[in-house]
Amino acid sequence: QVALVESGGGLVQPGGSLILSCSGSGFTFSKYDMRWYRQATGKERELVAYIEKSANHTHYGDSVKGRFTISRDNAKNTMYLQMNSLKPEDTATYYCNTWRISGGRTSEFWGQGTQVIVSS
Repeated sequence: QVALVESGGGLVQPGGSLILSCSGSGFTFSKYDMRWYRQATGKERELVAYIEKSANHTHYGDSVKGRFTISRDNAKNTMYLQMNSLKPEDTATYYCNTWRISGGRTSEFWGQGTQVIVSS
């Protein structure tokens, strides 16, 4: 059974930094691409960053480019999101995500989310 567990959220001042972690279990972590999403209150879920299974390719949403870094440690079944120069508009619940395609059907898997609040 696929499980994703995020951690590392909290309250941080503008300009500060946080590192989020996403621990995966119940699947072969190293064989799956992963993504970080976020959702602020009253807004749609937004793609923050993507990392290919071997970490050879990454992609970032325009709003976080140059400030956030996605990485993974396949030996630890863990993905990370280093967030620097945080802004109040980064306040949201952050989710990790992966997906599986089988028999022409796509199944999405989500963690429970970790809340990030950027405020002075």
